[in-house]
Order: sequence, then C-alpha cells, then structure tokens
Amino acid sequence: MTEAVDHKRRRWLGATAWGIAAAPFVLNTSTVMSAAHAAPVAPEKKTTSGGNVTSFKTLKQIKAGSLDVGYAEDGPANGTPVILLHGWPYDIHSFVEVAPILAAAGYRVIVPYLRGYGTTRFLSADTPRNGQQAALAQDVIDLMDALKIDKAVVAGFDWGARTACIVAALWPERCKALVSVSGYLIGSQEQNRAPLPPKAELNWWYQFYFATERGEAGYAKYTHDFAHLIWEQASPKWHFDDATFQRSASAFDNPDHVAISIHNYRWRLGAAKGEARYDALEAKLATFPSIGVPTITMEGDANGAPHPDPSAYAKRFSGKYEHRLIDGGVGHNLPQEAPQAFAKAVIDVARS
Repeated sequence: MTEAVDHKRRRWLGATAWGIAAAPFVLNTSTVMSAAHAAPVAPEKKTTSGGNVTSFKTLKQIKAGSLDVGYAEDGPANGTPVILLHGWPYDIHSFVEVAPILAAAGYRVIVPYLRGYGTTRFLSADTPRNGQQAALAQDVIDLMDALKIDKAVVAGFDWGARTACIVAALWPERCKALVSVSGYLIGSQEQNRAPLPPKAELNWWYQFYFATERGEAGYAKYTHDFAHLIWEQASPKWHFDDATFQRSASAFDNPDHVAISIHNYRWRLGAAKGEARYDALEAKLATFPSIGVPTITMEGDANGAPHPDPSAYAKRFSGKYEHRLIDGGVGHNLPQEAPQAFAKAVIDVARS
C-alpha cells in the first residue's frame, strides 16, 4: 500500500515494540581493532524466516532530486531521524525487524528503496541509470532535503554501508552518527585498477561477469536466481525460507534494477563512465577522507562476502569509534540476521 507523504502524521500505529538496553559507547580513536580483538556480541536466536515481523505498515513516496523515492517510515515525527540503507541484492526488508525496535525507542525511522529497487523510480526517462557511489550518496542528501531532515543517524550494509560512509565523510553536518557493516567502504576507480591475489579476485567473480555483455544478459534473465545464489554465498549459515527471499526479490522487478546493478559494478572496475556532475564528489572520495562523526562498525562472524579486516579501516574513523563482532553464524545481511544487535548499535551510537 502506498500513500503520499504526510508531514503531519508520520507515526505508524500498532508497530511491534521491543525494549532494548543501551550499552556504553566506547571511545576508540587510537587503537586499531581487529575482529579477533573486538568484543563479540551475544548471538541471537536464529530462525528460518529471519524473524517474526515480515512487513512494514505502509510505503510512502516522495519526489527527491532525480527520483520518486519509495520508503517505509516508522516512529514519532519528532524523534531523532535514522536513515537505514540496504545493499545489493537486498531491499528494505533487511530492516523490517530493526525499524520497530528503533521506533519503540523514540526514533523516526526512514527506510528508502535505493535507485533501481522497489517503488523508487526516475522522474525522467532521460536521466542516466547511474549506479556509481557518489550518485547513491547524493540520493540520500536529496531525500533528506525533501523530507526536511537537517541531520540524521545513517546506517547500512553493503551498498548501503558505502553510501552511509560517504554521507558521513562528505556531509558531516548532515550526519549525527554512523553505523556501517564491514566498516569503511569508500572506494575509487583508481584503487580498483590494482589487481588482487587470485583468491581475492575469485570472490569478486560476479563483478567480472557483469563487465561482459553475457553477464548483463544473464543477470537480466536470471535476476531472482542470481540474487538467491548471492544470499546463500554471502550468508552461508542463514537458513532463510522462500517467503523471506521473495519479499525482497520483488524489489528487483524495478525496471531500472538491472541497469543500475550492472553500471555500479562496471563503474567500479573502470569499465563504465560516471556522470560529470559527480566528478567533484568522486575526486574527494578518491582521497579516502576520514570520518569524524561517532561511528560503530559491525561484522558478522560468518560473513561469506568479501570484506576487509577491521584493522584495515579503523584509522579511517577519527571520532568516537567502536567495532562489534556479532557471533552466532551471522552473515552479510547483518540487519536482517541480527536485528536486535544492529538496532542496539544505532541506539548506542545515537546517544554518544
């Protein structure tokens, strides 16, 4: 169900609520923490479906920048805003259990479909279907402007974590705090030109596949099957059921999904150009700017997707910083596999 944005009434009625205890936020600006040294967080009870909450009450739409953005919203209108950003190939249901936890704690929760997903659409047929990192970050700023949000806690994983890191790095005045799964994910085309050891390159097999015409045609033909395979590889111990997958897979039926996905990975490898209007932002990102806002990075102990060791990025965070390792067979889709741990990180960092 969709409805126009209503600036007078933002709270969902009947949202499921959890109490969640706040833990002290650790000041860690000088110590490089590795996964081996990060204090593990107690595992959550695993289920085949991923949890008990399976849907958002409503979806809203709002014109923001070059997009008509579909998004879920929960919590009081006057609460501290939290923007939750999903990755590829996932969708807003990665946060379907996180949102009501945060809403019950008094936060205003915004969960947008990224460009190329769900009900988010381009306003013009002439706009390039661009998946480069700066474009996705600009989308978040445009959404905040449209919703009249001056400052928000930004949190995400995969593409969403990279986007959240960029917002925190380039627009710190708009970012109250950051939660990023797998840490500092800002990249550059120049950095990506350097070859990796063979085993590392193997983990990125789909990027090379997508760089070919065959890969683009294959992803277009087998989008759902492809996404299912990625889910299995990225979260090998997450026993999600078909209903859980299908709730997210419907978001890939967006008419721009394939184009955005292919361009994102081709741009990373330098096999596709970006838009000139993002050149200045990309130039800043290529210097790997430090992030000074309070930050918690997270990692699941069973993340099957390529990801850096925490020791490789800890020094990128110049403000209050903590790394959390989540035990219990938690994979790449950490918010959906461990929603209470993710929500707790958001609450902790927001209170810092």
